[in-house]
Amino acid sequence: MMPSTLSSFLVLASSEPSSGGGHGVTEQVAVIFALLLLAAAVLAICNRWKLPFTVMLVMIGLTLALISKHVPTFRLLAEYTISPDVILFVFLPTLVFESAYNLEVRQLQKNLLPVLMLAIPGLLLSTLIIGGIVALLTEIPLAAALLLGSILSATDPVAVIALFKQLGAPKRLTVLVEGESLFNDATSIVVAGILLSVATDGFSGGAALQGLAQFFVVFFGGIFVGMLLGWVFGQLLQRVRANSDIEISLTMVLAYGSFLIAEHYLHVSGVMATLVAGLMMGSWGRTKISPEVGGFMHHFWEYMAFVCNALIFLLVGLSVDLSDLYNAIGVLVVVLVAMQISRAVVIFGLVPLTGKFSQTVSKAYQIVMGWGGLRGAIALAIVLYLPDSFPYKSQFTAVVMGAVLFTLIVQATTIGRLVRTLGLDQPSAADKLARIEGQITAKHNALKRVPELQAGGFFSSVIASRLQDRLLRELDELTSERESLRAHELSSDEERAVVFLRCFGLERKLYFDMFTKRHLSERVYRDLAFSLELCSESMRYQGELPKATIYDPKRQAIRQKVTQVMQQIPLARWWASRIGVARTSGEYARAWGRYQGCDQVLAHLDKIAKQEDRSVVEEVRRRYQAWQASAKSRIDAVAEQFPEFVQLMQEQLGERLVSQAQREVIQSENIAGTIPDGIASEIIENLRQHVGQLDAKTLNAQLHVDPSELLRKVPFFEQTPREEFNRVASKLREHTVPSGQDIICEGQAGDSLFLIARGVVRVVKDVDGETKQLNTLVAGQFFGELALLLREPRSATCRAVTPCALYELRRVDLDAVRSACPAIQHSLEEVARERHGRDGT
Repeated sequence: MMPSTLSSFLVLASSEPSSGGGHGVTEQVAVIFALLLLAAAVLAICNRWKLPFTVMLVMIGLTLALISKHVPTFRLLAEYTISPDVILFVFLPTLVFESAYNLEVRQLQKNLLPVLMLAIPGLLLSTLIIGGIVALLTEIPLAAALLLGSILSATDPVAVIALFKQLGAPKRLTVLVEGESLFNDATSIVVAGILLSVATDGFSGGAALQGLAQFFVVFFGGIFVGMLLGWVFGQLLQRVRANSDIEISLTMVLAYGSFLIAEHYLHVSGVMATLVAGLMMGSWGRTKISPEVGGFMHHFWEYMAFVCNALIFLLVGLSVDLSDLYNAIGVLVVVLVAMQISRAVVIFGLVPLTGKFSQTVSKAYQIVMGWGGLRGAIALAIVLYLPDSFPYKSQFTAVVMGAVLFTLIVQATTIGRLVRTLGLDQPSAADKLARIEGQITAKHNALKRVPELQAGGFFSSVIASRLQDRLLRELDELTSERESLRAHELSSDEERAVVFLRCFGLERKLYFDMFTKRHLSERVYRDLAFSLELCSESMRYQGELPKATIYDPKRQAIRQKVTQVMQQIPLARWWASRIGVARTSGEYARAWGRYQGCDQVLAHLDKIAKQEDRSVVEEVRRRYQAWQASAKSRIDAVAEQFPEFVQLMQEQLGERLVSQAQREVIQSENIAGTIPDGIASEIIENLRQHVGQLDAKTLNAQLHVDPSELLRKVPFFEQTPREEFNRVASKLREHTVPSGQDIICEGQAGDSLFLIARGVVRVVKDVDGETKQLNTLVAGQFFGELALLLREPRSATCRAVTPCALYELRRVDLDAVRSACPAIQHSLEEVARERHGRDGT
């Protein structure tokens, strides 16, 4: 029987006493702070000598464990072992939430297929391979060997990611490695729970099916819990903006609460719940966090992750018993070989398959991902949480500990050399040139500032002259290096990449400045910055611009389909309308920001690219002119259709600008002591609340058009008495539809009439496989009346050419009033008789 064993494993109840619980509070606090002090010292050494931090922590832990056996002062450290409760309920939520919060969600979306391929099918395949090899070459039975395989299939990228940051590895490689680890942690815990039940209770067909069903419930149940709690806490954060204590407290409660509620109370995956909550808070939730707190929030969670990682890896080293490792050396060697074989099969077998459906993962990336599959905290937590009654627990603990040590000491220390060998750390000629140009600019700025030292008359002219001479020599050397690079290394394509990268850098600076001044919202700033990141990555590593960034046709098509489905569900129609409004506002704000960015680049392009080939400069100029024209057309489209909305956006921008200017002066006067702290805080809070109230205005109200005037234009309502007409008008529902979205589709069942308040709608029909345009409708016109009257499928597709404001009259609302309104009933029957059998929409 599986359920009791599986659920107890998945719940991971924290009621058992800690393995390190034999000490008083004073000793425990002393040990924790001693370990943190040691970790800080190790970090300082690693930063100075460029050593892998996590590996050094493990080595220090091993050294302390050996010393403590002979030195009484350190004996207290040797008595501390890793508690699985602490790992799973204290360390793990922090590590998962921090990684998910700082992971670029849109980068993850672009690489989701290979990540999920590795995290679910890949982990299952790895489990089978490791388990099969271990069962074949050792005396461990198959069920137990598969359990060991599932434990060792969970990867931990902490050491690798830290190294990637030092080496400047490509962003996509980092996302692939970190994304896989985040998702396969949950898969490993669930699969290990199922296999533990099989190993202890035996295998049967019914148990297998039940285990499979349990996997889906636990895995996707965790996703649902994370989404729900992420949304709830996002709404709470929006209501306590600019209060750092409350905002950070709420994110901590979300990280630990989502894990605890999912794992302990609902018996679903706490890792997935915390992961999804972190992803939501790192993307959608960032717009709910006030900009003043956002930067501090990032550093807070980074520090929390540092503390958890430092304690985990130190305790790993302290917990290793070398005699147990020696006794399990035979099985350990088999396991290490099986791990490398399984990793190679998974990476080189499954990852290439995803290239048919998403961006191809290069062979160099695959090699690094294969060797970078380290094992860490999750594997240790699972094996330590095996019940004491499990006959192989002590042997598995030693083997997993040995495997973790091997990947940290051998793989983590050699992966840097592998990255260098593959050239993934090498800057391109464009990056080299950018470095030289940056240094030249810095030297020129320093040269201009030297005379300031002599302005007071007390600085030695000899020292100033010496500084100037040194800077001039360095400038000559850098200029010579730049010219040599241009002559021997820089191709025309790389020169083109240099100009584009400089332009992207200027854009990024502008967007950040606009964001800090509240000219751009958090969401729009992140959208524009992400677009530039994709462009920079593609230009740096592929030498070309991506086909799409913000306006990805595939993503827009998916969003459009989701919106259409939501509009068919009565309870979801309000959400669909809100989504439409958000898209329209986002489209305008992004286009406005992009227009400003293009304008800035075009104004400074000659200065940016003064050394480059003029043909390259003109190519870049044409590209930016095209982007600017596209942004302008989007701005004009929204302004034409929604003038009230544009007026609101400009009003918000003006108020934010005025508020920021006043805030800067108040803060300056407060620092100078002219305005006391209390008064300054009160003024700044009033300014913040004023802008917050303006930002919180519902856009629906600004897009509102009185529907009565539109409804009167519908033929069968022209002669309806006022009282009955008003009852119908009160049933109209407002929608905002972005450009390009299908409002109704040919062949679908229809139950609504639509009135166009603003915008242009095109009526098209599929004729012999070709799309034929039938009509163009503008504000004041309507469509969909035949489906409302005759209950027939839609005979054509109506598509928004520009952003549209619509009013919808549904059949269920009309039916609610037609029986009580004889004039409406009579009009409908008359029009139905006239139009029966005719084509329409």
